[in-house]
Amino acid sequence: MDADFVNRKETENIVPIKLNNKKEYFDSLRNVEQSWSGRIDVFFANDFFREAVQLIINAIVLLEKGYFDCAFYSLRQSLELSTTVVYLVDDSEDNRKQELRRWLSQDNFPMHGQMITELKKREGTFADIRNKMTLYFNEIEEAKRSLNKYVHKQGYDRFYIYRDHPLNNNRKKEKIKMISDFETYLIKSIGAIAVFRLAVDPFPILLMDESIYNRTGDLMTVAYSDEFVEKYIGIEHTEAYKKTNLYMSYYDSIIKNEEMRPAVVKLIKFGIINREEIDEILSQEHLLSRHDLVAVALVQFSNKIANIYCIGGLHWYNTNIETKRRNMGFDSRDFNADKFKTTRYNVPYDEAFLSLMKIGEEEFYIEHNDKFDDKEISALNLIL
Repeated sequence: MDADFVNRKETENIVPIKLNNKKEYFDSLRNVEQSWSGRIDVFFANDFFREAVQLIINAIVLLEKGYFDCAFYSLRQSLELSTTVVYLVDDSEDNRKQELRRWLSQDNFPMHGQMITELKKREGTFADIRNKMTLYFNEIEEAKRSLNKYVHKQGYDRFYIYRDHPLNNNRKKEKIKMISDFETYLIKSIGAIAVFRLAVDPFPILLMDESIYNRTGDLMTVAYSDEFVEKYIGIEHTEAYKKTNLYMSYYDSIIKNEEMRPAVVKLIKFGIINREEIDEILSQEHLLSRHDLVAVALVQFSNKIANIYCIGGLHWYNTNIETKRRNMGFDSRDFNADKFKTTRYNVPYDEAFLSLMKIGEEEFYIEHNDKFDDKEISALNLIL
């Protein structure tokens, strides 16, 4: 009986909710997760944004389980955490280290409102963004004020004991309104994280511009999609962001670079080398790294080559030649020079072969579908 009593009390006022657009929201959150910043001095910021994304996922899960006030609170947490990381990033290096130590040690640390006030005083990157995107941040503040009504339970319709009570004739209407409110604040929260991320560097927006994309190397950041920007930030607000000092300084610096041709973009950003596009690639060989040049020379040498691995397998190149291997995965232990003590060529690799080429201290592992013959091995050594 005690167990039945506990189970009844745990669930009697909990009403699960179905969020129809959950998959779409999760896909959108992936767009934020993939917008990693490569700034070494503030690399920790990536963890904050990943945590903010997790808080929004938690909010969706909690709402569907029926814990609606916790769901709204988790949305608010995501906003506050995003403010915290910008507060840490948008500072001088010495002050940043000091504030980060305070945060890590759980010492006295500014509250959300205090951080916003301090960020305005600094007149730094974030203050400029807020000034240029005043309308956007006004919308965020208004959404947060409304969101707090649920967090602080202002109104009987925010009470668990009231929402599904048989005497509450408005319960269906209130449920519909609550779901609508949640999705409104959810969209605003996802957008806010995306905008706060832009205070670190502008690459998620910059890379949406093809002329910029074709002038940058292999970056950690994935650009925001057009659909994401339109729904979660807004075209008007994005255009306002492009007027910030941060965006314009990056844009002006990158646009001076030589624009890469399509085949070179594929090589540098994705490690893809098409044998039919070698001439196009070599027309901009001055833009290629040493590893790129070696890989192109190897692919140009033989149509037997499917893949090339270097840096112990941490970096690789794919060709337009499909491998005969049925297993598409690989293990870093496959790229061990000890395996090639007897011979460096034509070592069986599942249904294909591996050969090891050494150039100075660097090792390149060539995955090829058919064995190299003696003439090819002699020519290969000569070319390299």
